Amino acid sequence: MARAIWTGSLSFGLVNVPIGVYAATEDKTIHFNQLERGTSDRIRMRRVNERTGEEVALADIVKGYDLGGGRYVVVEPGELEAVEPGRSNTIEIVDFVDLAEIDPVFYKSAYYLAPKGRDAGKAYALLRQAMAEAARVGIATFVMRGKQHLVAIRPDRQVLTLETMYFADEVRDPATELETLPPSDLEFTGREVETAKLLIDAMAAEWNPEQYRDTYRDAVEELIDRKARGEVVSVERPAEPAAPVVDLMEALRASVEQIREGRAASSRASSTRSPAAGATAAAPAADRRPKSAPDKKPAAAAKAPPGISLGDLRDRAAELGIAGRSKMSRAALETAVADAEAAVEPKPARRKAS
Repeated sequence: MARAIWTGSLSFGLVNVPIGVYAATEDKTIHFNQLERGTSDRIRMRRVNERTGEEVALADIVKGYDLGGGRYVVVEPGELEAVEPGRSNTIEIVDFVDLAEIDPVFYKSAYYLAPKGRDAGKAYALLRQAMAEAARVGIATFVMRGKQHLVAIRPDRQVLTLETMYFADEVRDPATELETLPPSDLEFTGREVETAKLLIDAMAAEWNPEQYRDTYRDAVEELIDRKARGEVVSVERPAEPAAPVVDLMEALRASVEQIREGRAASSRASSTRSPAAGATAAAPAADRRPKSAPDKKPAAAAKAPPGISLGDLRDRAAELGIAGRSKMSRAALETAVADAEAAVEPKPARRKAS
């Protein structure tokens, strides 16, 4: 069960809703410890005086703001505490704005807001529904973990989501920061624009976050699993070919054709795999069993094909609704997938005695 990282109330006008703030995302980056090569000894970092090379106690370390030229303004912990904002007890919405007006570059991190206690549920649900129907986002500031945050509170299908945001002076102006931006008055022919739009239309799809994966993380996890099993892993990396210099219009045209041909082939393959109408009902039950299913073997003994990647294995586990798959080892995943596939496998029809 999620734990609140901040509790207080959400207010708009004279209405106060007791709420808790919960993390909406989790970091699944694979983290490593540093070891001395050839040993299992962890490497620890020390706080060392760069001039003398001697270790310094934490109590003797102060903060210094670099003025340049070797000059620093030293700030004591007590001095910082005196100017820190006090802990907020309320997230007070000061404005409601149109969501489309906020540039996504301002967003930092997402959190969920949940009502604290049953009595807060009605006011919470009313605010969420009213904001959704008005297509408005609440803007507020509050203090969490000793830092003041600008936040946007937006309605989702089930929950109010709080997005921490950058302040205006923290967002860089691309026009002044980037020297290679094309001029704003650059003109294109109608044919160029229409062809580019054709490519965009050909690649259009509905947003489905489940179809995107961190393939690098999958590869690292598979590397760890293989090395844990004692395999010797090749570290050769294929050279990346240089990008060819092509005509812009020709590249756009070729891209549109490639996308169309790829989707047409995919559609033909799907229709070929689909059984003809009535074929499922007419075919004997034994014939409908997947050919790859093992005969007279316990499900736990079945393993995924050696060539299947860990990412594909996890995709299959997701299709079968296997819980906890993201934390399973490859071996545990293979067993769970085999068990689940055996559970849904149709049993062969019994022959009637003649």
